[in-house]
Amino acid sequence: MRRVAIIGCGMTKFGEHWDTGLRDMVVEAGLNAIQDANLPGEKIDAGYIGTMASGSFIGQEHIGALIADYMGLNPIPITRVEGACASGSLALRQGFMAVASGLHDIVVVGGVEKMTDLDGSMVTDVLGGAGDQEWELFLGATFPGIYALMARRHMYEFGTTEEMMASVAVKNHRNGSKNKYAQYQNEITMDTVLKSKAVASPLKVFDCSPVTDGAAALVLAPLELASSFTKKPVEILATAQASDTIALHSRQSLTGIKATTIAAEKAYKMAKVTTKDIDVVEVHDCFTIAEIMAIEDLGFFKKGEGGKASLEGRTAIGAEIAVNTSGGLKACGHPVGATGVKQAVEITWQLRNEAEGRQVKDVEIGMTHNVGGSGATAVVHIFGKGN
Repeated sequence: MRRVAIIGCGMTKFGEHWDTGLRDMVVEAGLNAIQDANLPGEKIDAGYIGTMASGSFIGQEHIGALIADYMGLNPIPITRVEGACASGSLALRQGFMAVASGLHDIVVVGGVEKMTDLDGSMVTDVLGGAGDQEWELFLGATFPGIYALMARRHMYEFGTTEEMMASVAVKNHRNGSKNKYAQYQNEITMDTVLKSKAVASPLKVFDCSPVTDGAAALVLAPLELASSFTKKPVEILATAQASDTIALHSRQSLTGIKATTIAAEKAYKMAKVTTKDIDVVEVHDCFTIAEIMAIEDLGFFKKGEGGKASLEGRTAIGAEIAVNTSGGLKACGHPVGATGVKQAVEITWQLRNEAEGRQVKDVEIGMTHNVGGSGATAVVHIFGKGN
């Protein structure tokens, strides 16, 4: 198996893009990545694009063909990949395997979602399809409600508080305020979170990630060829994916995501590293409780101690482990199909020392963690400098 490197990356600003369509965002992010790689388009062999629900959000299916057409990449194959909110990371995983296997040399990986064309209740219904349609959505469950159940159980078992969850939002908005691509570039206070309107108790408006439009892209190549395109290649040291029950009620526990734990164990083994080697991590903080569970499931803190660690500032830039330097889903935004690719773009910038205003010092190894639904799919990647 060949070693694989990221040789280029790019993204659009995340936010509400009322005057920009899905195809425009993909072209912008894709061209940024290709130009960053100093790569002529004719050298691209294939592409993979993650998008969760373009058919429901904007009525457009056949996204692979659409992108090949509008990016001027015909006749190369571009394949759409779907895994709910983990679609972007799954596209990256497919791109990695295509290059590692030798099937292709140069692969472009993208993620995109155009969500704001629908009103809030319709978006909620579309996203609910990532859960169990018969046993959750049909009976009135929403993802805020499902994660609220997780939060309540975590609070009951470990004494996690609303203040601990609020500290996650405060930290991520602080990071997002330093990211020009973030949907929200303003800092907030604990009171802002705690006094915001309840969505599904104990989760409030500022505990929840927003509805977002955006796209992100990467260019992959064999590490042995990477120096032909960039002086700062970033190697993908590991890729891992795991699954769990799609319905929350069938899980062994409500206080963690088993698929995350399994995928992380596989990734650590493949990369031959431990949690102590990770300098920066982008985790799937669709809700503040999700970040707390993620830093526990990934092994950075013992189960039940993630909330306390967050409140104590141990996940801030310059602290024990830098978590969600981009602002995370909470502040940078969550265009569901693009999130996993955006996470990898952020880690690439960190490893290249290009994360303006939020750079972690002496970064050697970074990680991304992307979740589909309430945890039925989890994808973990580990990255290092392409020496």
